[in-house]
Amino acid sequence: MATTLGHHQYGKAEIRLVRITRDGDTHHLKDLAVSVVLSGDMAEAHYSGSNANVLPTDTLKNTVYAFAQEHGVPSAEGFGILLARHFVTSRAPVHHARVRIEEYAWDRIATPGRGAHSFVRSGREVRTARVAFDGRKWEVLSGLRDLTVLNSTDSEFRGYAKDRYTTLEETDDRVLATSVTAVWRHADGDGRPEPDWDLSYERARGHLLGAFAGTYSRSLQQTLYRMGASVIDNLDGIDEIRLSLPNRHHVPVDLEPFGIENDTAEGAVYVAVDRPYGLIEATVLRAGAEPRIPVDPTR
Repeated sequence: MATTLGHHQYGKAEIRLVRITRDGDTHHLKDLAVSVVLSGDMAEAHYSGSNANVLPTDTLKNTVYAFAQEHGVPSAEGFGILLARHFVTSRAPVHHARVRIEEYAWDRIATPGRGAHSFVRSGREVRTARVAFDGRKWEVLSGLRDLTVLNSTDSEFRGYAKDRYTTLEETDDRVLATSVTAVWRHADGDGRPEPDWDLSYERARGHLLGAFAGTYSRSLQQTLYRMGASVIDNLDGIDEIRLSLPNRHHVPVDLEPFGIENDTAEGAVYVAVDRPYGLIEATVLRAGAEPRIPVDPTR
């Protein structure tokens, strides 16, 4: 049976990198996992085994480390742009480069009299960035995962469809908790200057949190849409955001067997159920924008 080669690519995944910048006694830390994927004129590596157009994945790793030292890490997005541009413009067989970055946050530990160089791994979310470049057009996706949030009230769930298998009782007051994964696409440049990536990230994160806290929720779907719309409405440079919100259920514990009343005016005790969980996902777009974030934005 005749065969032909479909889409093909290769790269180096999960390049762990810690860049320490020294400003006298004050040090700054960037902790990243960088993945690089290249595609282009490389079919012969599959057909005949010729590696003439294949840059070793070990070289990709070394390039990431070298660029981190020579250029620093201004931001996850900025570093991804530097790398993608280099791989596409420095080698003719490479037509397209994708760089995916996860950034892990660290908080500074105050050490009076000893310099600002001590850190503790932060419990914050993981920041993500994905950069694609084909020699002409850029696509930059920023995002985050594991942003865990909870509203202890101002959430209800009622008026839903029911059938013979429905046992869930309606409620007008529940705990709403989720772990947010979000990916947002920046508008095409059109001659505009490159944004301040760190500031853009913090603003998007702030609008996600503000909308979650500020929405009286009748469903997690409603909350999701308000979160995405808040980012689009307040940040001109973002045209599309995809959100994935697992519903981390908190169920009141039955304490009646012990003669204890749960859920009183003074408080209540809940069990946090990690699985199974409802999974609410959707994309929010600026009016007139075309959706371009894949359903699985990790790809």
